[in-house]
Amino acid sequence: MDLIALESMMIAACGTGCAASMAIEHLQTGGKRLRARLALASCAALGVTEEVSIGWAAACEMAHNATLIHDDLQDGDTLRRGVSTTWARHGMVQAINVGDLLLMAPFSLIDTIPVDEAVRWRLGRLLASRIADVIRGQADEAAIREAMDFSQERYEHAVRGKTSGLFELPVQGALTLAGNAHPEAKGFDLLGLAFQMQDDVLDLYGNKGRESPGSDLKEGKISGLVVTHVVRAPQETARLRALLKAPRDATPESEIVWAIEAFRQSGALGQVLDHIQTNIEKGRSRCMPRLYAVYDGLAQSMMEPLKHLTNVLL
Repeated sequence: MDLIALESMMIAACGTGCAASMAIEHLQTGGKRLRARLALASCAALGVTEEVSIGWAAACEMAHNATLIHDDLQDGDTLRRGVSTTWARHGMVQAINVGDLLLMAPFSLIDTIPVDEAVRWRLGRLLASRIADVIRGQADEAAIREAMDFSQERYEHAVRGKTSGLFELPVQGALTLAGNAHPEAKGFDLLGLAFQMQDDVLDLYGNKGRESPGSDLKEGKISGLVVTHVVRAPQETARLRALLKAPRDATPESEIVWAIEAFRQSGALGQVLDHIQTNIEKGRSRCMPRLYAVYDGLAQSMMEPLKHLTNVLL
């Protein structure tokens, strides 16, 4: 798996100029390159050569990084991967420009893939469709936050657009490159849902490379823990709503400490962890057999950061 070549492709696709420099600066902050790895692993499992798959993997990874830049701006996060976010360093206007550049650059990467023009066209259409899903999901999340809507159904609907789409995209592209005219990444949507719930948990009970625990609560995000807690402890809904509505810089740390313990005491943390595992198992049952190893590898790496929570639940 040639990640060095993949990084070079992404940097080259940024082009030149100030927007390119800022985009490259963001890409060089690191990250797990999860979407790229998923694309490469899926292609390998389906018999697609790395020469063909690497451009697709780079395109998926760049699209994901575009969403991170816009997400940080909308959420007000000033740190990602332990360093200043693009908007915090260069301002909101430039962050929008950099995010837009990283949304468009993947299409130029598709043009470099050594396959028939018809296949490249299908990949481009697939990429555009999934990016649109992500934007819809992001807008839905913002609307839920504004309305303080604690519905599990609306939470999962937003996640399926915002997060699941970029888990399905690498696999759908791999299937397309393998000759499948109607690619369906069955099961990977549920893996994406599980991943978002894992991310919700790690915000309070792990390390996401941001300022401090509770960043999601401070920005007013309706997380999996929030929607589960209000069902299990409805008497605490008003206090939780007040916490979420408070201005980010005015959120008392004591309220974050309260939420961490409240989610544990109510059983919300345990239920979300169970829901993560259930979605992983349900997704695997729908997965194409040739992709079992890819699915299981991703699921295992997803669960690894949660292992320490056994002690938290005691």
